[in-house]
Amino acid sequence: MKFSRLYQFSSLITLLSIVNFVNADEINIAVAANFTGVMKQLEQRFEAETDHDVLVSYSSTGKLYSQIKHGAPYEIFLAADVKHPQQLIDEGDAVVDSLFVYAVGQLVLWSQQADLIDKQGDVLKTGKFTHLAIANPKIAPYGLAAQEVLNKLNLWDIVQDKLVQGDSITQTYQFVFTGNAELGFIALSQYIDAGKVGSHWRVPQELYTPIEQAAVLLKNGAQHEAAKAFISFLHSDAAKTIIEKFGYAVP
Repeated sequence: MKFSRLYQFSSLITLLSIVNFVNADEINIAVAANFTGVMKQLEQRFEAETDHDVLVSYSSTGKLYSQIKHGAPYEIFLAADVKHPQQLIDEGDAVVDSLFVYAVGQLVLWSQQADLIDKQGDVLKTGKFTHLAIANPKIAPYGLAAQEVLNKLNLWDIVQDKLVQGDSITQTYQFVFTGNAELGFIALSQYIDAGKVGSHWRVPQELYTPIEQAAVLLKNGAQHEAAKAFISFLHSDAAKTIIEKFGYAVP
C-alpha cells in the first residue's frame, strides 16, 4: 500500500513537471541597446513568474528594424523610438493596435573624469576635449537626440572633427568607459547602471525631442501566448517600477 501511494505521488510530480514544461515557452525579443540594464531585470522577473524563457538581442533601433525586415525571428520589438515600430505596423510586419510607449528616456552627457563636465554642460562650448562620443544619429534615437542638442547649441559643425560615433548607445558608452572618448552622450539609465561615477550633465528636455520608446508585437508573435504574456507584463506595476528605477519616465 505504501509503495502504491509513493508511486502515485511520484507519478503526480512527474505529470506536473511535464505540464509545466509544456506550458513553458521561449520568446525572442529585439531590444534597443539603451534598455539593456532594465531588460535584464525585467527578463529575470518575467521568467521567475511565468517559467517562460526569454531570448534577447540588443542593438540600435535602426539595426534591429533592418533585421526584422530581413526575416529575423523576433516576436516583440522594444525600440528606442516610435517611428520604427509604427513603420513595421504600416508595412504589415507588426500587429495593428499593439504599439504602446513603455518608457521615455533621458539624455546625459557623461565623463569618467570627475571634474570635466560642469552642471550647465559648458564644457561643450569650451572645446577642452579631444573626442566626443555619440551614437550614430541615422540608426540610434539617442544619437539623433544628441545631434539635436548640438544643433540647438550651434555646436554641431564645430565639433565634427572631434566626434566618435558608436553603432549603438552601448558602443557609445564603451567609448567613454574605456577612455577612448573623454565624454559622450549616453542614456540616463546607463549612467545609473554604471553607479553614477565621474561627472555628468543631465541635458534639459527643451534641447531635444522627447525620447519616447515604443514596443510592438510582431507578426511572428501574433499567435504566441508567451509573447502576449510578456506584453501584458510590461504594462504591470512590477515592470513599471523596474523601468522607473533606471531613470525612465513611464507614461
